[in-house]
Amino acid sequence: MLTNMHIAVIGGDARHLEIIRKLIELDSKVSLVGFDLLNSGFIGVERSSVNELKFNEIDAIILPVGGTSLEGEVMTTFSKEKVVLTEEQIKRTPSSCTIYSGISNDYLDSLTKKNNRKLVKLFDRDDVAIYNSIPTVEGTIMVVIQNTDFTIHHSKVAVLGFGRTGMSVARAFQGLGAKVRVGVRRPEHIARIVEMGMDGFYLQDLEKQAQDIDVCINTIPHLIVTSKVISKMQSHAIVVDLASKPGGTDFRYAEKRGIKAILAPSLPGIVAPKTAGTILANVLTELLEKDAEKRKEKE
Repeated sequence: MLTNMHIAVIGGDARHLEIIRKLIELDSKVSLVGFDLLNSGFIGVERSSVNELKFNEIDAIILPVGGTSLEGEVMTTFSKEKVVLTEEQIKRTPSSCTIYSGISNDYLDSLTKKNNRKLVKLFDRDDVAIYNSIPTVEGTIMVVIQNTDFTIHHSKVAVLGFGRTGMSVARAFQGLGAKVRVGVRRPEHIARIVEMGMDGFYLQDLEKQAQDIDVCINTIPHLIVTSKVISKMQSHAIVVDLASKPGGTDFRYAEKRGIKAILAPSLPGIVAPKTAGTILANVLTELLEKDAEKRKEKE
């Protein structure tokens, strides 16, 4: 249980509704910022603006999956209020306050490090990333079907990256009958890809590989699908970029070339927010309960 633990949920999307429900169920005190347009009748929570929030009483802060922008702005799906997380606010929190986010950036890293606050990046955890790859895969399939006039079966699909998401995506498209090839940098990944019955290639050969693919799915969070790569693609090819913003694709050149390129970094929150939210809620509450136990031991 999280009795007497004061948790602030600042911003977020439909996934955070499951997190809020779980926090209430575990008897924590919950303050919501950026949820003023939400009609869901959560009982026993406090809603406030970011300026009204009593940061000095907060034991934990839960941010959106994307954390903040490089200017500190927090995404608020259920509010028109502009919410910015500032250094002054973080300074007012107790030194034991933990900040939870899906991913981070230079702004959030600097903000927490400078003020000696613990930052937990949930998507750095293997369990979260692997569970989260399930709705990501389903969303990717949906995007491809909606934006093509050919079947996935027998189409030539290139998946870039063989991490936790890339592996799940490649296996799913293989299961749908696509001819899957996976671009990687490490020879042991090539070996694993071949063992799984797919073709592997080195990313340095991506320009050559791009010449006959129908679908390119990128999971690498830096520019990999360059203008040179796009220039080699067939006119009907589609790029689905799953990497965090700004993605790993030259979207400007893709548009100029007439290649459909879609940035889709938050598919779980779009196609299966309940499932994705439950995944995050279960991990978050486990971590929060451990924090609560440590606080009791110190007392």
